[in-house]
Amino acid sequence: MENKPIKVLHIDSEKLWRGGQQQAVYLYEGMQKRGIPCSFVCQPQSKLEQYFQNHNLDYKSIPFSGEMDLMAGFRLSKFVRKHNYTILICHSAHSLSWGLIAKAFYPALKIIGVRRVDFPLKQNPFSRWKYTNSKVNKIVAVSQKIKEVLRKDGVSEDKIKVIYSGIDYNKYAQAEEDSNFRKHFNIPPEAILVGTIAAFAGHKDYPTFLNAASLALKNRPDLYFLAVGKGELQKSMQELAKELNIADKVIFTGFQQEVEKILKTLDIFVLASKKEGLGTSILEAMAAGIPVIGTASGGIPELIKDGENGLLVPPSNPEKLKDAILKLANSPELRIQLAERGKSEAQKFDKELMVSQYIRLIQEL
Repeated sequence: MENKPIKVLHIDSEKLWRGGQQQAVYLYEGMQKRGIPCSFVCQPQSKLEQYFQNHNLDYKSIPFSGEMDLMAGFRLSKFVRKHNYTILICHSAHSLSWGLIAKAFYPALKIIGVRRVDFPLKQNPFSRWKYTNSKVNKIVAVSQKIKEVLRKDGVSEDKIKVIYSGIDYNKYAQAEEDSNFRKHFNIPPEAILVGTIAAFAGHKDYPTFLNAASLALKNRPDLYFLAVGKGELQKSMQELAKELNIADKVIFTGFQQEVEKILKTLDIFVLASKKEGLGTSILEAMAAGIPVIGTASGGIPELIKDGENGLLVPPSNPEKLKDAILKLANSPELRIQLAERGKSEAQKFDKELMVSQYIRLIQEL
């Protein structure tokens, strides 16, 4: 029997827009540009649907209410069968559940799951079965650390393929600084600006970032700190800044569209996560030519070589993070050196390489 032509359907069940959704869109757009027949299924009224509408991209919206939503799986299988899709790429854990239900109705479908977080798999049997069962053809891990976690949780090594997340390197490397940004937020032009770009979620560990800021300001009162992002913990972190008496030195910008221009205003970039699948915001800062500090957690050490292209500190350690911030604040020469090497490293993670690796994986399947 002849093989069917490759035709790829991406699915993402999330309604918010975070790093995973950006990666899914990079891959979708990249495949389209390479001539791979593909489309995207997302939820109605999601940020992804809004993006596809704004960019005139082909998509289908199907409501999905949870991992046991059999009707959503049936609708997805009908759409797959009608349009002759052969490969389903599931861009989140819930999406993988959705895809497996669809495959129950249409067994010929091949499934690739994408794992972007370094959390262990949940202990309930269904969560483990999702990743270990024979119905899933491949699991893409976005870092070696995630591969290691999956292996420990019982996923066979030959099922896991490491494909690093990608960035739009040229977008960040060629971006220009927003000349009005500091003035808008009343940041003195001579201040050393230390920033992070991360959702206000527990694993991003904003308390460590803020406590390190408090400690660093005792030595360098000319420092200012920037927190770009939104999330359920934002208000509590603003309260913490007040408790630490640094509210006048920490700017919470909320969600921002053109983060590449914001990165260009920074002198130092920090990602203080205690859990992190890879850390593409570090790569974006590197591409923008900003020296980076990251924690030795998750996939971050796969990006940062301590003292070569950035600084690594232990997770959940404000004292060590403070030391690293001051080390860079006190040495403009070191900032320049690390920024240059970081920019060179970031080129290795351009999104086009990621797209090529996914296409090779699909062709193998």
